[in-house]
Amino acid sequence: MAEPAPSPAPSRQRVLLVTGLLGAGKSTALKVLEDLGWETIDNFPIRLLGRLIDSPDGAAGDLRAPLAIGFDSRTRGFDPTKVIERVKKLADRPDLELTTLFLDCAGQELERRYNETRRRHPMAQDLPAASGIAAERELMEPLRRWADMVISTSGFTSNDLQQAIRERFAGSDSSGTTVSITSFGFSRGTPPLADLVFDMRFLDNPHWDEVLRPQTGQDAPVAAHIRKDPAFAEAFERIRDLILLLLPRYAAQGKAYVNIAFGCTGGRHRSVFTAEEMAKALTAAGYSPSLVHRNLSARAADGVEGKH
Repeated sequence: MAEPAPSPAPSRQRVLLVTGLLGAGKSTALKVLEDLGWETIDNFPIRLLGRLIDSPDGAAGDLRAPLAIGFDSRTRGFDPTKVIERVKKLADRPDLELTTLFLDCAGQELERRYNETRRRHPMAQDLPAASGIAAERELMEPLRRWADMVISTSGFTSNDLQQAIRERFAGSDSSGTTVSITSFGFSRGTPPLADLVFDMRFLDNPHWDEVLRPQTGQDAPVAAHIRKDPAFAEAFERIRDLILLLLPRYAAQGKAYVNIAFGCTGGRHRSVFTAEEMAKALTAAGYSPSLVHRNLSARAADGVEGKH
């Protein structure tokens, strides 16, 4: 009589702890995780994590969705050392797959964000925001050193952070490779998450045509101007063929997201038109690229464009 087959090993509940400096992007990260199918809880007292997981309705009782829990220095009685001790004990459990993500950001960038929102840093009281940021950084440093994953959002836009979270935490069952195309201006910085960057500044610049200057790469006269450049057609075809060669290879390596960026000086004409055309070409090839024009609304300025 054949022996019964062994029972399959139980699935491990995936739990992600999301923390970091205030203003570094925790709320944005949790919103993206929720969109990806995670159950999310923000501002959770981490001392109650064990009770949450072991409760009948907690994480261990529902293996259908991964759980993301956000917490930060505002939690009453917050002590990074005790947090690490609690999490270490939970990480040893065979029924849990527990990861800690720490969102970091440079002090000057955090100051800028607080100034933009006109919010007071919780640890600054009547002092400048820089004092509160410095105090919080010192408090959070043990967690930063201990975290499994650290993402610095200093040079990130909200869209950049969303892409970074999707790249790291999207389910492995998603079909194919997600392609995004971004146009940008080199004068305003390179997109930090770009996998492939193409510099279109070799093309004749429409900015120096007074009629075309206020228009963008989405307007027909600008498109016609760029198409007339003798270098455009051949360069575009070679770039398109290279991208179509690489995308299946990225997919074969398990890369879920590929970010392609086209840059020109100001990010309003040449890069915009090329990104639009490449999106059409990839769509015709069977892909469904998303398209973002990062600097399309920026002001046209001779000082940005450089010498004619």
